[in-house]
Amino acid sequence: MEQESRSAEVVDPASPDPAHWPVGRLLSAAARRVERDWNAHLATWDLNHASLAVLAHLLRAPMSQRELATSSGVTEQTMSRVLARMERTGYVTRTPHDDDRRRHVITITDSGRATFAVASDRELAESLVSRGLTPEQAEQLRRLLAVVAGPDSSSG
Repeated sequence: MEQESRSAEVVDPASPDPAHWPVGRLLSAAARRVERDWNAHLATWDLNHASLAVLAHLLRAPMSQRELATSSGVTEQTMSRVLARMERTGYVTRTPHDDDRRRHVITITDSGRATFAVASDRELAESLVSRGLTPEQAEQLRRLLAVVAGPDSSSG
């Protein structure tokens, strides 16, 4: 029994058993799995996690490409590709800015609103993340991840 306890404490990044991986590798592997599963779900509507976030931002108000890129944490070039795809699917429109013809205002369409409502199913999203966990464990995971993902309190 004591041997089992000690072996569970061994950290081995090369181990095939995730129970022995360092926390960083566990977080990375979990994030990749959740993103893969979520993107497979969103592919039904020709969306991915990045384009769904754009729809969520645009539900609040129209935005410029630069504002969307900044709020999404990506470059303007990356956002341009995301928006081109979303425009082809009819989820957003790009119209020239009234004051600056070089800029565009991005607006969600009725189709984009309807698709967001269906595709962003919170229960499904939660089930992808909490697969195999009890409700209490899922809540504990949420609290721990909020701490890890939150602002760095040591930098202030």
